[in-house]
Amino acid sequence: MRKILLNAFNMNSVGHIAHGLWRHPRDNSTDYNSLEYWTSLAQLLEKGKFDGLFMADVVGVNDVYGASPKDACKEAVQIPIGDPVLLISAMAAVTRNLGFGVTANLSYEYPYLLARRFSTLDHLTKGRVGWNIVTGYLDSAAHAMGRDGQTEHAQRYELAEEFMQCVYKLWEGSWEDGAVLRDRQSGVFADPSKIHTINHAGQFLKMNAVHLCEPSPQRTPVLYQAGSSSSGQSFAGRHAECVFLVGRSPSETGKMVAQLRQRTADAGRDPRGVLVFLGIVVVVGKTSAEAREKYDEYKRFASPYAGLVHLCSSTGIDYSQYGLDDPIVAENTNAMVSAVEAITKRNPGGALTVRKLLGQLELGTRIAAIVGDPIEVADALQMWVKEADIDGFNLIRTVTPESFTDFVELVIPELQSRGVYKLEYAPGTLREKLFQMNAGLPSDHFGSRFRHA
Repeated sequence: MRKILLNAFNMNSVGHIAHGLWRHPRDNSTDYNSLEYWTSLAQLLEKGKFDGLFMADVVGVNDVYGASPKDACKEAVQIPIGDPVLLISAMAAVTRNLGFGVTANLSYEYPYLLARRFSTLDHLTKGRVGWNIVTGYLDSAAHAMGRDGQTEHAQRYELAEEFMQCVYKLWEGSWEDGAVLRDRQSGVFADPSKIHTINHAGQFLKMNAVHLCEPSPQRTPVLYQAGSSSSGQSFAGRHAECVFLVGRSPSETGKMVAQLRQRTADAGRDPRGVLVFLGIVVVVGKTSAEAREKYDEYKRFASPYAGLVHLCSSTGIDYSQYGLDDPIVAENTNAMVSAVEAITKRNPGGALTVRKLLGQLELGTRIAAIVGDPIEVADALQMWVKEADIDGFNLIRTVTPESFTDFVELVIPELQSRGVYKLEYAPGTLREKLFQMNAGLPSDHFGSRFRHA
């Protein structure tokens, strides 16, 4: 029977997706800047047999609302925020099986240094790391990096394609299998004839380098991607192994999944070679009444206004320019294309207004919550898997760690009793656990062509 896969979705910040809930008396997200916060979370997730912890990140501040960062700072809308990469080693040290998907924005990275960073993490985690590939969407990030503005959306993906070629060459082609000898008698650590200089001269990037790291357990980390625009889906079809989607209905999501699997097949890959994770919010109680009571309690602390501030940056549209009941006009922006379409083109029920948006942001997020007892939640998860053809879920935190603890203690046993969730971890690296295959990229993946012959 097909097993449901699970990631916890988090960010090295006070506020992530469900905004305002840091104010809840049982929430500990203000401790995000301590190692104990992260190591205890990792141990809780491993107790629940989660496949991974998906660490989101953003470069830049959410300053589109009112053309100022003051509201984001006031409401902790993804600021303050720390580097997620620095957390992974500590969490890996207190776990044995939990995977880690870490976001890094290639628009402001060099392939040479990023490749070393992920090879190092792959070594230290014994092959449990993945890279969530993003190209960014905030003009504030470009300004912070000394640029006048973001690169245009389509060109960001052109850069991403070339960036991927560079890192594949480093990870897959610089060091051959068997290059590392560790021969104490002869004094030869590595055979230089099996270590190759990578030369790349392209439209955006130029590189002449030997990869600084010996081959790690997976060589290339598991590749995550979250774009659902046309450009994002084409990119995912060539490169992604795990894709993160947000959908408001199984039918809408199913169409996106079908398109993604077709793009994957068009790239010469097994369409099942991509695992699709849906972002969800779950509020669960021992009974339906308890769950509903908890949801109502959460609503009292959530901030729809902070959610609106975040949404402005995701879409690139300043909703402060609208009255509460003014119809929102579709705009072409250089932010998240899929977010803009979801707001301005795929909204049912007539013209969208700020009042309607705020009504959709009860928990500070537009992602509707699954609320119920363990049986009701498990039923809903199985329905999504069946009707939308997804492989699993990214569980978004609300009150932390309570929302993860509730899921581990109440929902996981119900899923296990139905035979749709693992009882034990599979052995091996993250890629081996997820796909029941070898640790390296499969032969039909685009990156595999860069292996040294």
